Amino acid sequence: MLRQFLVLLAFAFVVAIGAAGGVSAQLTDRQSEYYQGWLSTAERAEKVIEANRASNASMEKLRTEISGYRDDFNRARSANTDRIQTLESQLKALGPKPDDGSSEPEDIASLRENLEQQLNSLKVPRIISEEAYSRANGLISEIDKIIRERQRKEFLERGPSPLNPAHWAPAWVDVTEAGRALMNETKANMRSAVVREKLKGSGLAIGILLAVAAILLLFGRSWSEKAGDYLRRFGGSGRGVWTFVVSLFRIILPWFGVVLIVQAVVMTGVPGLRGTLLIQEIPYWAAIILFYDWIGRQVYFMGEERGFKVLSANTIKELRVYLDLLALMLILHELGQLFERIENTSEATRAVVSFPVILVTALLLLRIRQIRRPEGSEDETDQGQSARAAGFSQLVELLRRALFFLGIASVVLAAIGYTNAAEAIVFPSVKTLVLITAIVIFQRFISSIYGWLTGQGDAASDSLFSVLVGFALAILSLPILALYWGARDSDLREAWSRLLMGFDIGGVTISPSNFLTFVAVFAIGYMLTRLLQSGLRNSLLPKTSIDPGGQNAIVAGTGYVGIFLAALAAIIVAGFDLSSLAIVAGALSVGIGFGLQTIVSNFVSGIILLVERPIAKGDWIDVNGMMGYVRDISVRSTRVETFDRTDVIVPNSDLISGVVTNYTRGNTIGRVIVPVGVAYGTDTRKVEKILGEIANAHPMVLANPAPNVVFQGFGADSLDFEIRAILRDVNWVLSVKSDMNHEINRRFTEEGIEIPFAQRDLWLRNPEVLVQPANKAAKPQQPDQQEPVKTDDSSAAPMNLTEADMDGDNGEEL
Repeated sequence: MLRQFLVLLAFAFVVAIGAAGGVSAQLTDRQSEYYQGWLSTAERAEKVIEANRASNASMEKLRTEISGYRDDFNRARSANTDRIQTLESQLKALGPKPDDGSSEPEDIASLRENLEQQLNSLKVPRIISEEAYSRANGLISEIDKIIRERQRKEFLERGPSPLNPAHWAPAWVDVTEAGRALMNETKANMRSAVVREKLKGSGLAIGILLAVAAILLLFGRSWSEKAGDYLRRFGGSGRGVWTFVVSLFRIILPWFGVVLIVQAVVMTGVPGLRGTLLIQEIPYWAAIILFYDWIGRQVYFMGEERGFKVLSANTIKELRVYLDLLALMLILHELGQLFERIENTSEATRAVVSFPVILVTALLLLRIRQIRRPEGSEDETDQGQSARAAGFSQLVELLRRALFFLGIASVVLAAIGYTNAAEAIVFPSVKTLVLITAIVIFQRFISSIYGWLTGQGDAASDSLFSVLVGFALAILSLPILALYWGARDSDLREAWSRLLMGFDIGGVTISPSNFLTFVAVFAIGYMLTRLLQSGLRNSLLPKTSIDPGGQNAIVAGTGYVGIFLAALAAIIVAGFDLSSLAIVAGALSVGIGFGLQTIVSNFVSGIILLVERPIAKGDWIDVNGMMGYVRDISVRSTRVETFDRTDVIVPNSDLISGVVTNYTRGNTIGRVIVPVGVAYGTDTRKVEKILGEIANAHPMVLANPAPNVVFQGFGADSLDFEIRAILRDVNWVLSVKSDMNHEINRRFTEEGIEIPFAQRDLWLRNPEVLVQPANKAAKPQQPDQQEPVKTDDSSAAPMNLTEADMDGDNGEEL
């Protein structure tokens, strides 16, 4: 094919302009003809753009032709990339030419010249293709700009007002004449000999088509229900999967019947030019009616489902009627546009004919906006559904406001003569509303299939899968919405082609192909990393003598290294050239160093923890006064489970830079200290002996080193002793301490040894102020009752207490 030789065609351009410094190429006539065709097309496009008089259809056709050339040039400018890189590497290996006037060896000079010739022979076509691609891309942009400008002018163009009575009579005459012309054309064709011959030759086929169409129209729905009864034997809910499938058959079979009727009518030859143009649109119009009626039925089924009673049955029936009327308005709109193209009517006639359709459509939209759930009609099930659909209700309210604005705006614009703007607003609004409803219906259908296959049932509608399906359907519907609101097919193709070509980020071209390659390779590397970690964790490492903390560090380190290697391999396989991002990466590293100091510090600290392992998974540590067991160590933080069974996330930098006590590092041996005090006068040697027996008798206490009892000193209220013992497992320190305290209490009780408690004497100054207040009568004191406090006769008169008065001589404070 000619396009496969595009690289060689570039040499023809060099020969044609005679400016390549001796570069020549032998080309076939077909290859030269192809390239000359591009030059001719480009020159013709430039003249058309400069004149700006061609129709939109001609512009679109020219644009399509240029787009084909542009795709070829785009492929050619990336050809022979690997070979060019190889030649450049060879030249780089030879080193630079001597620039001091000395000559290099003849063999090296000959090799360098040969390599440079090969490199130039490959680079020149790429340069020419790059220039041609840029020219084609510029021409396409200019054509798109012209067409968009025309669309904008057409949208803002103001014509005659349909409310002007002077335009009504001419419009009526145009409509009646168009209908009369259609009828006369059909009658003339029916009386012609050609039609009679067609009827004789194709009468049997026409009869069969009509018979099959009648059967599909009459029995299609009943057959659909019978098919649904059969399919339900395979499982699934009657209001779920198979009900949806049956509903599709209910509209597909009658539509095929309509298509067969249209084909039979066309075969008769009765329709003329006008009739043919009209009858060709009937399958599309039938599809609109059946689809909108199907939307209404699905809304009805959604309303009848348990737990989704959004609207009452009467309201849903009313909504179905409105949807059918909207379908009829769309058909009338399409019929009006067809009438304008066939009869070439005036702008006044078009405005008069379109205004009633626009008005009725706007009124239907406003009426649909008023349909809402009756206040106070929620039951408990509905309340749960409303809670789950809280976010969706905001979207519904936004749509309601949009419908109100668009409905009012379209009528006002049409009334003052902006018919094009009114049509471009109201009818896309109807299509958008129906499309959103269809997306919700299809989402529920796919969720029903998922719930049926997984056994989740109705719960699948609230799953993550349902949300992802809705998101995917919304993305897929964007091109359709763009077409509804005035986008051209060429605009979508242009966006798709640019997406396939990719976009540059810092000199790195990212396209869907290399992006998907990157994702696939990284996913494979990630899965292999997880499999390796699982093998290490469950099979290899448990058979070694490495402690659990070390095993966890090896598994975690393997995961980080594996993910890094997977990302690196994905970048290499996808073909991303990251050399151009070196400066950007350097700038980002500086920004990270200043803006993300804490995160980077924690990351580095996490690496240190995994390598040095001052703490390991399962260790009992004390950090910042908080004690607990290490449950997980990541590169940013460490999860510590406290004795209250709460998880505390500790930044790794605190574990590296702060003071951390590790009670179980390397082994679980630890010391327990049990303090106890006895009353003054107790035999200290006897106490020491009892405490030693208690310590040696506990099973968790090691015999070597042996426990010891320390007489700490003379306390304020007691003689203080301590049991100091080494435990074989420090994790049991609290239990051991509790056991020893129980045993100490029992033995001291048996031996009559007293454990004292603190006692204090309280001395008050001026007690008469507290005993007999001045404003109250003192309670008579019994003769045999002693004074509980000492009095100070030096204070004869009552006085108010101060802070100094409340301080006793012994330093005690009241």
